[in-house]
Amino acid sequence: MQQQIAVVTLGISDLERSKAFYQKGFGWTPVFENAEIAFYQMNGFVFGTWLKSSLEDDTKQQVLSGSGAVTLAHNVPKESNVQTVIDQLVAAGAVVLREADEPPQGGRRGYIADPDGHVWEIAFNPLWPIDEDGHVAFQM
Repeated sequence: MQQQIAVVTLGISDLERSKAFYQKGFGWTPVFENAEIAFYQMNGFVFGTWLKSSLEDDTKQQVLSGSGAVTLAHNVPKESNVQTVIDQLVAAGAVVLREADEPPQGGRRGYIADPDGHVWEIAFNPLWPIDEDGHVAFQM
């Protein structure tokens, strides 16, 4: 089986608020949207935000609660970009969960929660270069 992820979808409570956050905070523009969902074309996969009630209907799960034990990461090409991106996200409605600092393995990172509580790490890792297309490669 091919090692890839095609789509990551987050359950959200307010589509307009979510779109405003991802557009203002990250600068992302949906490639498709309707009254329930917005899809964003990423580098190699699609990111979606879907009204939680509709996602529950689609998955046939009665209750999809919280963000669970999952974090998403947005890596940046320079250490100085970490705080800039965190500041943009806070201005768009994020809550800082952990101020940017240096993890034991080096680089810089901080954590925010989007308006629906989904946790994002904003990180610079010198061992994970980002190419001109925005792809991150794990290197040790």
